[in-house]
Amino acid sequence: MRPAWGSQTLGCGGRSSLCLLGFLPWRWKLAVMRRHLLRCLSGAALLLVTMAFLSMRHRGTQELVRYQGVGDGTSDILEHQAKMSPADVLRDSSRRQELKEPPGPSKVGSSVRRGLELGEVFIAVKTTKMFHQTRLELLLDTWISKAKEQTYVFTDEEDEALQKRMGDHVVFTNCSAEHSHPALSCKMAAEFDAFLASGLSWFCHLDDDNYLNPQALLKLLSSYSPDQDVYIGKPSLNRPIHASETMPNNQTRSVRFWFATGGAGFCISRRLAVKMAPWASGSNFLSTSELIRLPDDCTVGYIVECKLGGRLLPNMLFHSHLENLQLIPRPQLPQQVTLSYGVFEKKLNTVELAGPFSQHDDPSRWVPESLARLACSQSLL
Repeated sequence: MRPAWGSQTLGCGGRSSLCLLGFLPWRWKLAVMRRHLLRCLSGAALLLVTMAFLSMRHRGTQELVRYQGVGDGTSDILEHQAKMSPADVLRDSSRRQELKEPPGPSKVGSSVRRGLELGEVFIAVKTTKMFHQTRLELLLDTWISKAKEQTYVFTDEEDEALQKRMGDHVVFTNCSAEHSHPALSCKMAAEFDAFLASGLSWFCHLDDDNYLNPQALLKLLSSYSPDQDVYIGKPSLNRPIHASETMPNNQTRSVRFWFATGGAGFCISRRLAVKMAPWASGSNFLSTSELIRLPDDCTVGYIVECKLGGRLLPNMLFHSHLENLQLIPRPQLPQQVTLSYGVFEKKLNTVELAGPFSQHDDPSRWVPESLARLACSQSLL
């Protein structure tokens, strides 16, 4: 006699369907085995899909790193940035600042081109006699003291005290002391020619109200090659500037181009500087500036983009007094290449620094000297 379903004589105690499987009719056995087989196949399929997805993500991450130039070198960085307009970079920087992320190029850093030394950089500081005892004195006491051999001061009048302190690293240009297009172009031409004669790899222009972080500058420039056309800085506008270019026979044409504001500082590779020489060397710079009737920093952008077909590489690590410096998050200050100070919208425009003393007790907090102390505390100088 066939045992009844669920009978205790089965010896399984009703504990497991697998235990009862040996006592089921063959059709029931087949149905139970089919259900178990489907479950196994479903689990295996899910495992395969998960493994394939993870493999695709890993491969995509490798491609992204390679595209950003971390694996393949400088050319990939330049190619990537060449596909982005300066306006795109500005928007991306604004988004990053809202998320409190450091800006892009410095993330690559010296992993691309190792071994760049400060001695390969020609740093030009433009000033005027009126600011020798104020603005320039602050720079001499702070960051210039850490980069004296690479820094050259370009001014308009002789100063025995300055020459005694800087030696042959001060250049008296005999340019006008006026803040006019011709006077500014005269000094920029002097800077440019001195760089070409130096044989160094990089030309970096600064104003006398800029604080430079030399190590941050090296980290940035290490991402590029002086053997490529590199023009890097921060545009003061979120759009290209429009100008009327004077043509032969008193004709004019409309041109548009991006330029890096001189008040934040900018850098140019030697290869690009050599190409710029027909328009930027000696008296040619002033003649070129007169074609568009714009200041010297605009003229640099005009030469690069309109005469040579190059492009500005916007970088948000440069800062001028024309922007609200209090918006820079304090933890990101050591990463910035340049900082500045001044008046913005009729208010004192400085970076925010915490300290044990009030601004009334420590009025020097807003000048570059305090920024130097911050950099020293971060072991950057």
